[in-house]
Amino acid sequence: MIGTVFRSDDVPKEHRFDYWRELMHQAIAPSEMRCEFADDFWARQRLMALGPVLVWPTAHLVTGFRRTEKLVRQSDPEMYHLSLVLGGGLGFEHVGRTEAYGPSDLWLSDTSRPYEVHAPAGLGRQVIWGVGLDFPKALLPLPPARVQGLLGRRLAAREGVGALLTGFLTGLEQQADTLQPSDAPRLGTVLVDLLAAWFAQVLEAEDALPPETRQRALTTRIRAFVRQNLHDPELTPPVIAAAHHISLSYLHRLFQEDSPGETVAAWIRSQRLAGARRDLADPALAATPIHTIAARWGLVRASDFTRAFRGAYGVSPMEYRARALSAGEPK
Repeated sequence: MIGTVFRSDDVPKEHRFDYWRELMHQAIAPSEMRCEFADDFWARQRLMALGPVLVWPTAHLVTGFRRTEKLVRQSDPEMYHLSLVLGGGLGFEHVGRTEAYGPSDLWLSDTSRPYEVHAPAGLGRQVIWGVGLDFPKALLPLPPARVQGLLGRRLAAREGVGALLTGFLTGLEQQADTLQPSDAPRLGTVLVDLLAAWFAQVLEAEDALPPETRQRALTTRIRAFVRQNLHDPELTPPVIAAAHHISLSYLHRLFQEDSPGETVAAWIRSQRLAGARRDLADPALAATPIHTIAARWGLVRASDFTRAFRGAYGVSPMEYRARALSAGEPK
């Protein structure tokens, strides 16, 4: 497991807002915070340190944040902050821009400049939920003058690298209990690469990125593409290379440099088998024929699936399902 979890219900009612406010000050640059429901506050949050990158999935009653020039002078961690809104709506004022944000929108802010986050009037006891991301400015391989063009803008991330970044951020919370602390630094590197690639794409400044950043971001995009298309039996290395406008040899080189000794085809097979294995152990799918489950993961030849499954896990799919479902039955 990575990250520490805060639940307001674990804190006495009269201390919940103050406790959460201090937690937020640890996550982001200090700001003035106010909440209409401070006396009966509710929040849930996880703080995940991925090397120098901090990610914090959060859900909380609508709260206002105001970082003043005085607070900037008192404390400036020299960070960029990215907010992804998943539920609810907020307004944001920064570097002379005023925008409204809703689900699937992102905004970028600079801790060296004042900002204000406020909620539209009349929301009542609404819960805002999303993901915050803070990282040192020095990690971003783009000139600050170029990044300034993104500050305070409403950035929609529903396609391309932006959608990949959104999926990565939301997936971190979903997998947090199975990830290990040793995974954290690499995940932080992947996040910064995705951010850099996305910012450069929005700014039409891809040429400003170091080659290694572009390469790592491309590898991450390819792996996400494969996961989304595992159901397709025609998903092969040539198809993947063509979809990303690269040569087959370059695709193989990317995988060798990212995971030495692992071929593209072997990784696809392992992902398909892992998906089928999860479904075979799912009681809700107990009545689904094994060959149907295999086909859902792009493994359409029953004999090939059985042979590959036995080779990977030491038992046949039928034996694995019987053991997994039996182990899950109440004693």
